Amino acid sequence: MNGRAILHALGRLMQLMAAFLLIPLGIAVWEARDWSPLTRPQGYAFIITVAVALVAGTILQFTCRAARDEQRTREGFAIVTLGWALLALLGSIPFFVYFLATRDVSAPHHIFTAFTDAYFEIMSGFTTTGATILTNIEGLPRDLLFWRSLTHWLGGMGIITLALAIFPAMGIAGYQMFRGEVPGPSADRLRPRLAETAKVLWGVYLLLSAAETTLLMLGGMDLFDALCHTFGTMATGGFSTRSASIGAYQSAYIDWVVILFMFLAGTNFLLHYRVLFRRDWLAVRNNREFHFYAGTVLVAILITMAVLHFDGVPAAEISEQHYQFDSRPTVAHATHVAAEQEKLSSFDGLLRHSAFQVVAITTTTGYGTADFDVWPRSIGLLLVVLMFWGGCAGSTGGGMKMIRILVVLKVAWRELRRMVRPRLIAPLKVRGYTVEEKRITNVVGFFILFVALFIVCSIIMTLFIPDLTTAVAAVAATIANIGPGLSGVGSTQTYAWIPTAGKWVLILCMLLGRLEIFTVIVLLRPSFWKR
Repeated sequence: MNGRAILHALGRLMQLMAAFLLIPLGIAVWEARDWSPLTRPQGYAFIITVAVALVAGTILQFTCRAARDEQRTREGFAIVTLGWALLALLGSIPFFVYFLATRDVSAPHHIFTAFTDAYFEIMSGFTTTGATILTNIEGLPRDLLFWRSLTHWLGGMGIITLALAIFPAMGIAGYQMFRGEVPGPSADRLRPRLAETAKVLWGVYLLLSAAETTLLMLGGMDLFDALCHTFGTMATGGFSTRSASIGAYQSAYIDWVVILFMFLAGTNFLLHYRVLFRRDWLAVRNNREFHFYAGTVLVAILITMAVLHFDGVPAAEISEQHYQFDSRPTVAHATHVAAEQEKLSSFDGLLRHSAFQVVAITTTTGYGTADFDVWPRSIGLLLVVLMFWGGCAGSTGGGMKMIRILVVLKVAWRELRRMVRPRLIAPLKVRGYTVEEKRITNVVGFFILFVALFIVCSIIMTLFIPDLTTAVAAVAATIANIGPGLSGVGSTQTYAWIPTAGKWVLILCMLLGRLEIFTVIVLLRPSFWKR
């Protein structure tokens, strides 16, 4: 392991982070129309963070420049994992300073709690999880609101992928870094040069982001809200500028725009490129993963609509048991349930809210227009299953990815056939092409490891959360990078009340889910760090 080669790459990433931190700093100055942001906590926190990232990054880049070409596969894995942890640390400084200034930090453990909350919020942003510890989002300064949404957008397509596009000479381990960050069992190249592929992906990302921002502004959002919600949609993150998420706008037009772009964000961006720039519509017709993804979403919407139509939203006195950690009084809760029933009283409302929640959960975006935690429990179970499935490989969605689920189902079906015909030779095929056995082994191994980590982390979380549903849902929502879960971490709840130790477990879950487990777990092997 070459430490200097790793430090060189980390220096480049810190320089890139410094550049992006100038945007929320500029918003702070613009909002005040003077230099008063320099006297506000988050204002000077942004300045300090920019200075630290720029100076430290430049020093690392120049002092370790000679080792740049000594990167290999192991260095690539280390750069991705350590880079994400480091950038989340830098990005959390403005929130940490803001929490210190607005909270009671008279005791040392209060300071550590403030740091944990800041790191949790920004790690949730970069990993596009969307889980939040904020209870009054509207009360947050606009510069911090924009920064937390921008972390979504940067983390969605990938910080290192962006660095490869801007700094082509990141080192010869560039593909391993790209592979470690791009979701899915494989990272395909569109162009021979990796930097060109990174530019293509970010170009498509920018184009779709600009389109959604324009459409949201046509629906009545101002530029600030449109950008923040575009960042959350295209990155399948879910951070909103409103406590009630997209539901705060009470607009069918905005709901359908967000549904469309959440679905697009859950689709492989290489497929977008082929359709938008090459007019290759055959790519859509031949892409089995996209068919499986679209079919899953459609079937889930129909099932949700049918259950809600025939069962409806349970009465307040029945659904109240879903809120073991809800502080709302009974009267307010009954009013809340009545409001949910009203939303689904028409066919338009039934279709729109069912489609929104299914697409939001399947793509792991996590936005909400309704509180699905008071819906029938069968729908809650369906949504939890969809959390694990996630979007397509090469999308910004989390979860296991549709292609892996498709391969696992095909493997299971093949083994059933072999039980009847032991001598059967049946190569596994997707889209007419035979899948290599080593790729199948990789997919099945990932599936087993994902489920195993989910179980272990769920058991650990039961030590901090007495409610089993909440403990399990919190792990599922973070390891699959979704955000909202069920019960105490449902769509109208936050993660603020979870004990500090439990938050660190969930932080690890977010990182494991975003970097798809292997990239992080491989660093735990002692042999990995040997030369």
